[in-house]
Amino acid sequence: MVKQSGGYDAQGTPPSFIPSGAHKRPDTGRVPAATNPPQTPPAFSPTKPRKRAAGRQPVQPAAPAPVAPAARSSRTPRQSAGSSRVASPARSSSSRSSGRNYGGSAMPPQRPNRAQPSGFGGEVAKPHKKHHWILTTLLVIILAIVLALFGCWNWANSQLDKTDWLTGKADTDGTSWLVLGSDERDDSGIGGSADDTPGFRTDTMLVLTKPKHGSSSLISIPRDSLVKVDGTSMKINAVAETQSKKTLTGEVEDITGQKIDHVAEIKFNGLTKVVDALGGVNLCYDTTVNDAYSGLNWQAGCHMADGGTALAFSRMRYSDPKGDFGRAERQRQVIGAIMSKASSSETMKNPAKAQKVAKAALSSIEVDKQTNPLTLLSMAMAFKAATGKQGISGSVYWTDPDHYVDGVGSTVLLDDTKNLELFEQLATGTHKPGTVGTLAEMLGNN
Repeated sequence: MVKQSGGYDAQGTPPSFIPSGAHKRPDTGRVPAATNPPQTPPAFSPTKPRKRAAGRQPVQPAAPAPVAPAARSSRTPRQSAGSSRVASPARSSSSRSSGRNYGGSAMPPQRPNRAQPSGFGGEVAKPHKKHHWILTTLLVIILAIVLALFGCWNWANSQLDKTDWLTGKADTDGTSWLVLGSDERDDSGIGGSADDTPGFRTDTMLVLTKPKHGSSSLISIPRDSLVKVDGTSMKINAVAETQSKKTLTGEVEDITGQKIDHVAEIKFNGLTKVVDALGGVNLCYDTTVNDAYSGLNWQAGCHMADGGTALAFSRMRYSDPKGDFGRAERQRQVIGAIMSKASSSETMKNPAKAQKVAKAALSSIEVDKQTNPLTLLSMAMAFKAATGKQGISGSVYWTDPDHYVDGVGSTVLLDDTKNLELFEQLATGTHKPGTVGTLAEMLGNN
């Protein structure tokens, strides 16, 4: 095979890259050091002679060695302007007759200009300023979102009052929250003082369940439900006060058969603050009521209720023919109304109002030590789903709503077997949407 520097061999192999300013000597093959820095000549023009730089003498090519008829000419390769690639030499008549055609040009087609790193005789392509601007803007937006979320997280987490509520029960299907309403009075004066009503009872008890797949549920446990703690009979609403908060959680786990993952206790006046922060909620009750115990003065129908009215609405039971069961229904209605308005566009699109509601809510609850802002967000979404059209709501099953026990009084005797079956279905998401454990259903079964 015959090969010359700067030309193609007989098989059509292109020449090796030769840096500008250096030429191979045909006798030694060595490349002498360049005395001047390489310069990129202007683009090659087949119709006009190329002008050489001032003061520079033309390089005389060495006499070519004899070659076979099929070999290419030994013209020195030239660079195209703005490119680091060496321009291919013109082909000889023998090469043109071999079937290679470049559209009438003596030069083969040039590849697109691709910038090479510095040191290869070409210019380095600079990235567009627009790309820098887009990247910088994106990073700023991401950073702003992270800082905002971090700030909100820290602020919300700092507002939480955390207490030891949880037991060591093994995990079960889905996620369950125990939501409590305490009648413990504070210095706000709402509902009287602590001297008027000493101690506290968890008169509102709801189990919120969110399965991995299926409908979320919100189920009430009557405050007078009969339980036994270490062989002692008592109403479930007195367990936290007389025993411990962990013991109350354990009793609810015995009733449901499911692990309680989180607990949120709403303080007595918390409902008032949240409803007032929302600007009131719409509530409906089809009976006219003037109840001295709860303070509810209600005209039959639907009305926009302020915080004080909503609290009385959720507490009233003596003027309700269904007693504690009717009260549980109205408590679920109040929670549903709060969640609906809190998550509405009217609230979410008003940052000042949303922050006011969040502050009122966070200052009104006590939670377990494992709860964080994300946990509360999940609970709020589960509340909304449970009180929606595809949700499940109602009460636990019982066998006797007026079961008398000496030293305890009238209690609600629960149906343990049916309740375990119910919560198993709720936790696994196999229960269909609707209402369970209604008073009519219970009375019809007894």
